[in-house]
Amino acid sequence: MIDIRVKKALRDFTLDVDIHMGECGTLVLLGENGAGKSTVLNLVAGLMTPDTGEIRIGNETFIDTSVRTCIPAESRGIGYVFQDYALFPHLTVHDNIAYGMRARHLPGDITADRVRDLAGRLGLREVLQQPAGTISGGQSQRVALARALAVKPKILLLDEPFSALDVQTRVLMRRELREVLSFEGIPAILVTHDIRDAFEIGCCIGLMERGKMVMYGEQRTVFQKGLHPFIDQFFSGAPSL
Repeated sequence: MIDIRVKKALRDFTLDVDIHMGECGTLVLLGENGAGKSTVLNLVAGLMTPDTGEIRIGNETFIDTSVRTCIPAESRGIGYVFQDYALFPHLTVHDNIAYGMRARHLPGDITADRVRDLAGRLGLREVLQQPAGTISGGQSQRVALARALAVKPKILLLDEPFSALDVQTRVLMRRELREVLSFEGIPAILVTHDIRDAFEIGCCIGLMERGKMVMYGEQRTVFQKGLHPFIDQFFSGAPSL
């Protein structure tokens, strides 16, 4: 169970969201650039602090401003795939994936087994010993995903993970992400302005405008023609925003 109820004054508006993820495995936050979607991720990750509110993941309270509870970012056990992937280009693919596990001083055999497992499922075995700076965009996205999953996080956050990929690679990566999240059983929040990501990945959809959640619910409920102009563009054949 994931509960996010926060307010945060930003430059152009105040972010004010109330999110409850019960049995929903993957929430996609959808909306145009500047709607506050990435701010939600940063608040969950502990990279920003809300003015008021609370964030709970399972039985753990990450922040509750009413009692001044705030777990630091490094202690939250969260996986984060940034928009630019944030790989270490001079390290091998193997060492990038293993980075978080080594930082936690996990045994070498456990780390090696976990890296091999993720590399196999994400099609990275042939590039494990290559420097991360020499691989393709699609491979870089897979490495960033594998690194975030390697530590078995409580929740996975993804900020526009497909924005730098070509159309064909996006289609492939959506399917791979959906499959690996299902296999790992890890809840996720994905931010995007591409409605196709939401349609193909999201169990629950949150449509945001200027810091507010204007629509929220299960995918089949949100994706009904006529409910919102942003949604209607998908059914009218308009290109992704």
